[in-house]
Amino acid sequence: RAGGEQVARCFHLAFPDAPIYTQCYRPELTFPDFADCDVRPSWLQRIATTDDQMKKLFFPFGVMAMKAQDVTAYDVVLMSSTHCAKYVRLSPTALVINYCHTPFRLAWDPESYAQYANAGPLKRKAFDLVLSYLRRLDYETAQRPDYYLCNTEEMAGRVRQYYGVKKPVTVINPPVNVRNFYVSDKPKGYYLVVSRLEYYKKVDLVIDAFNRLGYPLIIVGKGMQADEIKARAGSNIQFLSGLSAAELADVYANCRAFIFPQHEDYGITPLEANAAGRPVLAYGAGGVLTTQIPVGDDPSRATAIYFPEQTVDSLTTAIEQFERVEPYFDPQFIRRHAEQFDESQFIQKIRSFVNEKYALFRQGVNA
Repeated sequence: RAGGEQVARCFHLAFPDAPIYTQCYRPELTFPDFADCDVRPSWLQRIATTDDQMKKLFFPFGVMAMKAQDVTAYDVVLMSSTHCAKYVRLSPTALVINYCHTPFRLAWDPESYAQYANAGPLKRKAFDLVLSYLRRLDYETAQRPDYYLCNTEEMAGRVRQYYGVKKPVTVINPPVNVRNFYVSDKPKGYYLVVSRLEYYKKVDLVIDAFNRLGYPLIIVGKGMQADEIKARAGSNIQFLSGLSAAELADVYANCRAFIFPQHEDYGITPLEANAAGRPVLAYGAGGVLTTQIPVGDDPSRATAIYFPEQTVDSLTTAIEQFERVEPYFDPQFIRRHAEQFDESQFIQKIRSFVNEKYALFRQGVNA
């Protein structure tokens, strides 16, 4: 139930009669809305029964499985992708539009994965051989889309840099379903993190800061590094996972502030916190520079406090600043800010973009 899944869900709402082709589909692990969709998973579905298994089998089986996905019958293909969607079998005359969340992170930014960053010399060489092939394959398949959409200008820049895209890349900010969240009259005393428990998400940084401060912290999520991350947490830190939409809304609404320590391509969770009227303490890089209003002279017209470095000291300083200015944040202003990014706006923009490009396509115009 992360950002990529929210985008795919909104694609369905924009074009409800279109089938959804995907690598794997586990109804219990994602939004219940997909249960009524025509979802067509690849053959990898029969082998990968969990999210972790899917990731471990991705190379080479994930690539092979998506290459077997045949969408040659369609004259318009809309992709939500970092890597997998580009491999499907396409008609040579199809109009292909790719909403790229980020260029394939493992291929182009392997240092963000603990398995690579902590590998010894021999293992690193083996990784590099595989990654060299994946980069080449990713670049080749990235030439197939006719148009690219991205979540931020930063991502558009990466698409141009890594894939050599010459056409304009259109930015459409990803959606947040504001209606799923509410503003509480009496928030409680804990801080909140909602994140996959992965190396590049920097949840360990938050744990180290709160181990030092002793403030209550709730972390919602799971991931391949869950055991390692939980092992370093003090008694003031609580872990939750598998929450329903209503339970997650409650957790957001009742936190003091939301902690966002990673450099994220976009980051929908800070906007979810905003939809609940809660301010964000964020590492000041990436998508939050687009979605948040940092504290200046008037906290009542701000949604976030940035910290400049991904260090315990920098985060701790931001928390101490928040402790001083917390009463001046305006939950209703923060909520209204989030409404600008509501999914209704996203659905309308996606539908308009696809219909416009398809009309040109039918006329033989290559715009």
